[in-house]
Amino acid sequence: MGPSPVTLSRLKLGKLKVVRRQLLQRYEHQPFVSCLAGLYGCQWRRYQRARAHFGVLIVTFFLSLVFLYFWIFISLSFDNHLCVRVCVCVCVCVQLLAVCLLSEGQRLYLHWSHKIGILVTLAFSISATAVLSDLWSKEWKTLLLSLQVTAPFLHVGGVSLLTLLSWPVALHFFRMNKRGEQVAILGLYLAVLFALYLVPLGMYSPCIKEEGTLGPAPALIGHRGAPMLAPENTQMSFEKAVEDGAEGLETDVTISYDGVPFLMHDSTLHRTTNVRDVFPNRTNMLADMFSWSELEMLNAGSWFLQRDPFGMASSLPPEEQVQMRNQTVPTLKDFLDLAARHDQLVIFDLRQPPVGHPYRYTWIQRILEVLHNESSINSSQVLWLPSYQRDQVQEQDPDLQQTSGSRDSIENLQEDRIVRLNLHYSSMSQGQIRKYASVNISTNLYVISQPWLYSLAWCAGAQSVTTNALHILRNLQRPLFLMTPEEYGLMWMLTDVISAVLITVISS
Repeated sequence: MGPSPVTLSRLKLGKLKVVRRQLLQRYEHQPFVSCLAGLYGCQWRRYQRARAHFGVLIVTFFLSLVFLYFWIFISLSFDNHLCVRVCVCVCVCVQLLAVCLLSEGQRLYLHWSHKIGILVTLAFSISATAVLSDLWSKEWKTLLLSLQVTAPFLHVGGVSLLTLLSWPVALHFFRMNKRGEQVAILGLYLAVLFALYLVPLGMYSPCIKEEGTLGPAPALIGHRGAPMLAPENTQMSFEKAVEDGAEGLETDVTISYDGVPFLMHDSTLHRTTNVRDVFPNRTNMLADMFSWSELEMLNAGSWFLQRDPFGMASSLPPEEQVQMRNQTVPTLKDFLDLAARHDQLVIFDLRQPPVGHPYRYTWIQRILEVLHNESSINSSQVLWLPSYQRDQVQEQDPDLQQTSGSRDSIENLQEDRIVRLNLHYSSMSQGQIRKYASVNISTNLYVISQPWLYSLAWCAGAQSVTTNALHILRNLQRPLFLMTPEEYGLMWMLTDVISAVLITVISS
């Protein structure tokens, strides 16, 4: 007489338990767990098992990675917050260790130093996220641009990360008792993995180019001179820009109350001069409302040493620091004469004087008088940006290079005889740049001071860029992230194949 159905069921259940135990033992390694526990909590022993909130930690970990990427690329457009990035990196690494420990079913005994670091980092992350959209709202497009150059490498990183996670995923798969849960976790993992494998099919990156199709490096235009090395909009700043290989100079022009065009970016004088000391009762008065004799009394360089906006002033030679302390507010004539001596292109923003100003309605004519009668510059060196009364300006001086600050149809640009566009780098588009170049309209992008962003502009075909960092960008011999489609195809296939092989070995 054979075994009863109940006995058979018990035998099958016993065999399943044996197989399950064997599978779990395969993924549990005492040295591995001890090492993880030691790195995480600085206590080199195996901990007691605990139920893990694995899903919550996985989500937190990936959100931290996303925030780290966003923070790095946004902060590169401003100050170099190295300490902040290191703290966030440490937080992400600690979370990665926590994921691994929880995947082994271990309790988390975080070391006190890690706790403080994570609390500080998370508190900063929350507050930073709250203010990012307000302070850097115009810079969020930078992130989309960064994806164009980093996408191939993010693909490799994403596949590598999913490969590493195959171990804890496999462990949890075999530990689960319900068939539905096993199907869900395996299905989700494989769906994400295969999606990453196929992402390059729809990937676009201007820096993946055929050999020989890369154009010349964009010309460099000094933004207010060389503002990282000298006070902006001063003679010293423009001289530094010329020394650093600028092919053009950018500035901002305001007209004094008595009709002298001078260089000043802000509407007031308090940020870049000592107006508080000289005219304490007029600190917030519009710069246009000062006479030239009053403007000549101001110092335009000491603020740079006091505030050190780019963190470089203190490292400059003593003789240059002395020179900075003696900088004054330059006139437009001084600026144009300097550009003429060094054969530089010039481009400037021009602000209309306020209501009640004597030159409120004749400001354009006053600028043209300086160009034609007072300075030594050739009109062909001037990229004329103001759109106000453009037709009249063209009639008076057809040699000016008409420049537009907004994208428009080719028909309208040609009708206005525009030869150059001056656009914010967030408007960067390889297709648009090529379209304008096909009708001899070149594109200048501002303000680009990071090598990766300059590389993107180079790959996209921009003819010139306005920059704060001439001394850095001039040394770039080729774009960063540049590769041929064949090179990227090889990197893509090797990454996917190696990943598939490792995952098969881990799970088999």
